[in-house]
Amino acid sequence: MNTIHSNPTLMLSVCIPTYRGATHIGAAIESVLKQDFTDYELIIIDDNSPDRTDKVVSNYQDHRIRYIKNPVNLGPENNWNKCLTEAKGKYFKLLPHDDILAPDCLTRQVEVLENDFNQLLALVFCARHIINCDGRVIATRGYQAGKKGIISRYEVIKKSILSGTNLIGEPGAVMFRRSLSEKIGPFDGSIPYIIDLDYWFRLLLNGDAYYLARPLASFRVAPGSWSIDIGRCQSDDFRDFINRCKLNSEYRLTRVDILLGTLMAKLNNYLRLLFYKLYVNTSI
Repeated sequence: MNTIHSNPTLMLSVCIPTYRGATHIGAAIESVLKQDFTDYELIIIDDNSPDRTDKVVSNYQDHRIRYIKNPVNLGPENNWNKCLTEAKGKYFKLLPHDDILAPDCLTRQVEVLENDFNQLLALVFCARHIINCDGRVIATRGYQAGKKGIISRYEVIKKSILSGTNLIGEPGAVMFRRSLSEKIGPFDGSIPYIIDLDYWFRLLLNGDAYYLARPLASFRVAPGSWSIDIGRCQSDDFRDFINRCKLNSEYRLTRVDILLGTLMAKLNNYLRLLFYKLYVNTSI
């Protein structure tokens, strides 16, 4: 592996948007501080949490940490976008407060983007573990082909639609250039369940994807988490997302893609809720 040297300008911004994050945000912060890559800032934006989130964050005194507490609650979409506006790094990673990174996640992903000299890549993503409240791995997810390397933007878009789910992954699995985010604009939370996938698709209109087959991030499912709450509307939200995508000819979707994707979204919604019931102790 090539050695990544520090840049006079900040290389990376890792941003943790949080609300009521006291239970798990410590693990998220520690997973960033334990990275073998060090040229980053860690921005934590607390969306006016009424719990002890601020007290937990105050336990970490690393100079790379910048903590901001919103005076009023902005909601997930606006808080994610505040992360974008506060970031100063060349590259950007959003890490929800429930999730964690493997120690070499930042090194591996920054290396891919640094070696993309012609900036042909829109994003780099990785396989990820699904963990429970206690951090135990209960499943592992990755891109269907499972092979490391460059994947055509149109392949990723088409397969995600046909699968009726987000094959690229949750925010913690993805990294991209901040300059590209400035080009495409803010997150759009008008369809809550696919706020991340919508953004990945918009990024992909500007380049291909690079897949790292090792699980370098972990996505936590826990009772009361936002991902579970919005997951109950997954089928309807994904259908609405498909209907939005079909209006954009740049996505190159066919009628068959749209039909099969809608059917798969319904099936995935049932399977996801069953998974939550079995492994997260929640009701359908």
